[in-house]
Amino acid sequence: MNARYQRQKFFLQNSLRGSSLVQTLIYANLALFTLMVLHGTILGLGMQAIMNPPPRLMVHWGGQFWPYVLQHSEWWRCITYAFTHGGLIHLGFNMVVLYQVGPLLEAEIGWTRLLTVYTSSAVLATVAGLFWHPDSVVVGASGAIFGLIGFSISFYHRVGGNIGIQRRNFMFQWALMAFIFGFVVGADNAAHLGGAIAGAALGWIMPASVRDQRKTDKLFKGIAIFCTLITIISIIFIPISWVIS
Repeated sequence: MNARYQRQKFFLQNSLRGSSLVQTLIYANLALFTLMVLHGTILGLGMQAIMNPPPRLMVHWGGQFWPYVLQHSEWWRCITYAFTHGGLIHLGFNMVVLYQVGPLLEAEIGWTRLLTVYTSSAVLATVAGLFWHPDSVVVGASGAIFGLIGFSISFYHRVGGNIGIQRRNFMFQWALMAFIFGFVVGADNAAHLGGAIAGAALGWIMPASVRDQRKTDKLFKGIAIFCTLITIISIIFIPISWVIS
């Protein structure tokens, strides 16, 4: 099997076909952004709501703002911020990266482990932001996506072989491009770094062989159910906060 065929096979596999979790995550991000834009349009923000929504609007729609978390116990922002975005370009870039790295990883480790990595990385990414810029409004899925990239780098390094090294290098290239893009546009590289470290740590300890993965299927299914419930509850808290605030 030559190298050209290997590359073609790799990119053919890298699609949303059969990637139910990645599809759900992308649709959830698109839906929340659409609702935020509609709200901003009603408020008279016009194109600003689409391209550069103000911090107040993003916080209203679940953006992370640590003073609210610490002073008003709005813990759910540690998850909802990963579904809120600061404009169409921000959303588009994150969804493109998720589309590129997510399906292959989901096919490799299954949706339960993917959701575990995604949710854990999102939470740890925003905790990193607490120490870097505690008073800033933070939004975006990039911390969680960097978690997937960091996970892939360490996981595929352990897998080894031609395919493992090829996929590790592919993910490493995405990490470099995303970090550079983050510096150029002034993105939250604290969250990027925190998510990447969290994902890499999980990739180093998560079972890599099919046999070992089967032994922990029940464990990760339970964790994934918890992640699903806590994410749904967190998103529900967005409109609830409008009523009780």
